[in-house]
Amino acid sequence: MGLNKAGQAKKDEFYTQLIDIEKELKHYKEQFRGKVVYCNCDDPFESNFFKYFAGNFNALGLKRLIATSYKPSPIANTQIDLFGGVQVLETPKGRPKATANKFIINEVHDLDGDCAYDLRDIAEQLKANKNNEWSPMESEGDFRSEESIELLKQADIVVTNPPFSLFREYVAQLMEYNKKFLILGDQNAITYKETFNYIKDNKLWLGYDNGGTKWFQVPMDYDIPTESRKKIENGIKYFSMGRIYWFTNLDTTKRFQEQVLYKKYTPSEYPTYFNYNAIEVSKVSDIPMDYEGHIGVPITFIDKYNPMQFEIIGSSKTLGEPMTKLAQKGTYSPGGPRFYIRNKDGTYQRLYDRIVIKNLKVKKIV
Repeated sequence: MGLNKAGQAKKDEFYTQLIDIEKELKHYKEQFRGKVVYCNCDDPFESNFFKYFAGNFNALGLKRLIATSYKPSPIANTQIDLFGGVQVLETPKGRPKATANKFIINEVHDLDGDCAYDLRDIAEQLKANKNNEWSPMESEGDFRSEESIELLKQADIVVTNPPFSLFREYVAQLMEYNKKFLILGDQNAITYKETFNYIKDNKLWLGYDNGGTKWFQVPMDYDIPTESRKKIENGIKYFSMGRIYWFTNLDTTKRFQEQVLYKKYTPSEYPTYFNYNAIEVSKVSDIPMDYEGHIGVPITFIDKYNPMQFEIIGSSKTLGEPMTKLAQKGTYSPGGPRFYIRNKDGTYQRLYDRIVIKNLKVKKIV
């Protein structure tokens, strides 16, 4: 990884809250039974993904849980994990150094009798149970390293919050190794050429709990200039992000729910793009039930996409005839790949990214 990319990856390594993980993962529980789960962007000491799967190891019926990170844990050289203290070890003999670590969990027991599986249980089992492993990684833990790829090959399902700046490369790797996955990403990832093609080819779709605002834990020195997007609770700093989606290729019932369409097509309500033969539908809920041609919809449509009800034709990035936003009436020149609609005064309005679809179940209105 180049230095610039490594630095950026560390900057956007946000920690997902347990409540958001639980809200999404509850829909897939049976699909994890007997599977090897890999969280490959998750420091085992900090990650709530690791905490979720470790705490539910037996309930989910996991075969194995693997967690790694390329970033050293801030508590890797403390005694908190083994003895409950927080004193820094000056010479941590026989223990992993302050490098990237990997945890491999093959079995779980409640050692302290509190009917819960927590950090103390993890540490005690790793120290006493030869069937589990805790060791430093030879590399920095980058998901693209040979060491991480060898662990990836062992996995059935990958679940994590990867660095958003490396989303394209991350998904490409999962596809290359034919892995099932459930990962978080920004809504705009839908517009990436690679991601969009996976969606169009029904190799990737969205999970359940998408959009809205999610709060992510960040380091205390992380700069958040907007006051409304930050909060500190119990000494922990959080950063709010909107438009966060779950991307997956696991089975979902939501994917085949048919959207109820109630509006009829009228030319006055649905203008045609100037540079592509499709109608503009600015709200997914306004898709007409009786229109047989091509329809342009916002990228949020993907959260409602049912491949049995609609066909994805393409996107405005590739289908629109290039042109610029016009300054004079009735003239245009080559420009960016977006769709435009003509205003009443003869000027043109450039729209945000659009997905072009076709309704496969057009209802004829008599």
